[in-house]
Amino acid sequence: MTYFLASIPSPPRGVWHLGPIALRAYALLIIVGIIIGVLWGSRRYVARGGRPGRIADIAVFAVPFGLVGGRLYHVITDHELYFGAGRNPWRAFAIWEGGLGIWGAVALGALGIWLGCRYYKIPMAPVVDALAPGLVLAQAIGRLGNYFNQELFGSPTTLPWALKVFLRTPGGVAGSQAMCDAAGAAPEFPTEYIKATPDVLCGTYHPTFLYELIWNLLVLALIVWADRRFRLGGGRVFGLYVVGYTAGRAWIEALRIDPARTRVFGLRVNIVVSILIFVLGVAFLIWRRRVGREDPGTVVGPERRGDAAPTDRAQGPGAGGKADADDDEDRTVAAGADADNGDDVHAGRAAAQTPSAAHEPLAGADPEADEKEHL
Repeated sequence: MTYFLASIPSPPRGVWHLGPIALRAYALLIIVGIIIGVLWGSRRYVARGGRPGRIADIAVFAVPFGLVGGRLYHVITDHELYFGAGRNPWRAFAIWEGGLGIWGAVALGALGIWLGCRYYKIPMAPVVDALAPGLVLAQAIGRLGNYFNQELFGSPTTLPWALKVFLRTPGGVAGSQAMCDAAGAAPEFPTEYIKATPDVLCGTYHPTFLYELIWNLLVLALIVWADRRFRLGGGRVFGLYVVGYTAGRAWIEALRIDPARTRVFGLRVNIVVSILIFVLGVAFLIWRRRVGREDPGTVVGPERRGDAAPTDRAQGPGAGGKADADDDEDRTVAAGADADNGDDVHAGRAAAQTPSAAHEPLAGADPEADEKEHL
């Protein structure tokens, strides 16, 4: 077989040791994804009227639930890796070695978000809408962990962007092509192993990690654009993420050749789950199609001891009288509001000085006008 020089080389290892501490690329990338998702989600939530710091509070509930859910899904659907003759069931807890099922992570992560929202007495829809872009970006970052682990690739191919998969051995000791053959159709090796010296090429395969990474970035662009263009609310940003992600996961999953120990109707379980969730996501978007962006006054929630002071935006339009109206005007001008909105802003300032200003939103003052989607 002819191999193209343009093929993507695999990293020689996925684990580095700093004294007794093992630094695992998979775990580090998951952590980076979580941090970016929380920071970006917090900015989006404050722009929607939420209290600063509340997303970090919710993350205390959501992240542990998500990690446990993701691991449970993986262990249940790939139970043969951990239970049975010659298996070590304690490895089911070795989450740092890789193995998280996205559906379990989303399901229990959503439960954690719901519990957090109940605790802080805030609506859940604006929280998940604020988090959706960061979540899909975190998934894209996490896929690089599969690249470093040299795992979950697709079928053999000679395409120019094919992924080169090399033999990995304990300590990188010399190996042979026979060891690649013994690893099966999908030559994956323990994460602690290192690329053998001299190199032994097991084959070239579809880089499904890269396909999903690119797909996730496309979904990210779609939901950020749709949220800005249509001012989505009521959970519709999250629903659009679900529909977009599952549409890609179904066909990418079909390319993978790693053993699927759980099948439904002859298909890999992740394909079936993706199709079901896609249908449910479309139904949700149709059901909520007329729901707009929430009033910021309903998003902020009650104040608790230790809370950061809410921004003017988090207090809702008109909640603070003339001072808030002045601030809203400054933000609107700074954000580059349309020239034809200028007269309405001045009218809003005058209205803010009347008793009804506390109950009427400022004309032309868009509480989302200066929302930034930068990371």
